[in-house]
Amino acid sequence: MHETATKAANSSYLEIISFHLGKQVFCVNIMSVREIRGWTPSTTLPHSPPHVLGVINLRGSVIPVIDMAIRLGLPPIKPTERSAIIVTNIAGKLVGLLVENVSDMITVNVDELQPAPDVLPAAERALTKAIIPVDKQMICYLDLDALFSAPEELAA
Repeated sequence: MHETATKAANSSYLEIISFHLGKQVFCVNIMSVREIRGWTPSTTLPHSPPHVLGVINLRGSVIPVIDMAIRLGLPPIKPTERSAIIVTNIAGKLVGLLVENVSDMITVNVDELQPAPDVLPAAERALTKAIIPVDKQMICYLDLDALFSAPEELAA
């Protein structure tokens, strides 16, 4: 067996979808993504948290749309024709994540994952599964389950 074939057989890989929020790049595991669709305005719900933009109809299912920038403490997204809604399955519920644009689908070796720095409090650090250095950029690998662990985070 070739050395590279042996290495590939012993290594574990992760497929991610990367996206932009401001000048930063984030990613989620491709296994939690159901589909990626273009921006469509949502129906606002009264008294919803600031990061919940509202709901959209996805082939007969009403799903909440979350502004990922607000959820991560960044300035809100101003949707454009390049904006996308990443439809994900989080804790058994479909949730739309509004992002500025989807960049790439990338396969990374799990050995390349770096732990999040200890500069954040534990609760905020738990939102980041890892940092992934890809080319000249650092991609923040988000833990969707931790981001939306409280039921009110997904309330719509």
